[in-house]
Amino acid sequence: MKDCTSAKFLPWDFRSKPAPAANTKITPNPARLFTNFYLRATESPLAARHRFLNMSVCDDALLCNYPKCRAKLSGFAWATACSHVFCDQHGSGEFSRSPAICPACSSTLSGKLDIIRTELSPSEEYKAMVLAGLRPDIVMDISTRALAFWSYQVYQERLYQEYSLSRADSQLKQMEKVLTQHNQSRELELTAMRGEIASLKKVMEEYKRKYSDVSERLMERNRQYQKLQGLYDSLRLRNMVVGAGERETQPQPGYQDVNPVMAKQPAPQRSPQFLSMGTDRDGHFFSGLEADGLNNFFQFNSPAKEKVRPFINKR
Repeated sequence: MKDCTSAKFLPWDFRSKPAPAANTKITPNPARLFTNFYLRATESPLAARHRFLNMSVCDDALLCNYPKCRAKLSGFAWATACSHVFCDQHGSGEFSRSPAICPACSSTLSGKLDIIRTELSPSEEYKAMVLAGLRPDIVMDISTRALAFWSYQVYQERLYQEYSLSRADSQLKQMEKVLTQHNQSRELELTAMRGEIASLKKVMEEYKRKYSDVSERLMERNRQYQKLQGLYDSLRLRNMVVGAGERETQPQPGYQDVNPVMAKQPAPQRSPQFLSMGTDRDGHFFSGLEADGLNNFFQFNSPAKEKVRPFINKR
């Protein structure tokens, strides 16, 4: 961004039109006056206060006309015939060359009195003697030219301040426009984010509901699992008890029968009455005995006539 204090950006370009002579009365342009009046009527209170402060400062002191300097002049200053004034630093530096060129309007200052170094706050003795002996009309002519120089400087400063204010106002409007656009874009983004947050809340509620359902089903499955685990443990303990009892009733692997004859002897045959015994076993048994007779039941054959029963154990 270029600095508006440079010479080519000044509202009143000193190089485009030479400054009026000291004895020339400056007539303001009516269009410029209307523009200034309109700007002052439409400016904000803050801008008016800023302009008032700047003008109050400028009314009390001159400012250096060197581009990008604009320092408040005090002590000594360099004044030119083209109605420009410079601080002692820039004046001594620019006007040491030959021929001298005005830094503000690029006018050639070849005359002997085109450039003077003057004291801005002269002593009382100087004031008493500088115009002593001159006729009143000469004194008035000198005073008129000095006032014209001062009026030109104030007018240029006023134009510059108005130009600066108008440029600042345009920049402010541009910044307000950009700020409005940014605010609109931020509002759109916030609206989109609010919609996204609302949709995410709905999704979160759905997930919470699903989580609650899954948690309930998981708790039911856990209860069923605990119940089945208890049944399984009870059945396992019962099977262990039954298996232990069966192992106790089974013969040991190293056990052998002492009487092999008894092991090989067939079981004695029973009478039909015994085979037909049921729940009334005792009644059929004694009825069979009655049929054979008591004598036959207690009658034994001699050992010589009958072989020894195979079921008798021989020691």
